[in-house]
Amino acid sequence: MKANVKLTAVIKKGQDNWFIGYIEEIPGVLTQGKTIEETKENLVDALELFTETQREESEKELNGEEFIREEVELV
Repeated sequence: MKANVKLTAVIKKGQDNWFIGYIEEIPGVLTQGKTIEETKENLVDALELFTETQREESEKELNGEEFIREEVELV
């Protein structure tokens, strides 16, 4: 089952006319872009990288332990 989660992107104009974007619900997922569209695309990339890194760190901590991994759906 694939989760269908909606998150909130906040985008604002930064210095030198670049846009700064972050995911409101997940601290640490932030990026920038020359346009709003580029910033949105970069946010998706940043979120994917964040979740991949979190998964890898979790696997390191669970190394050798028995565990269950299961996807959850947020509605």
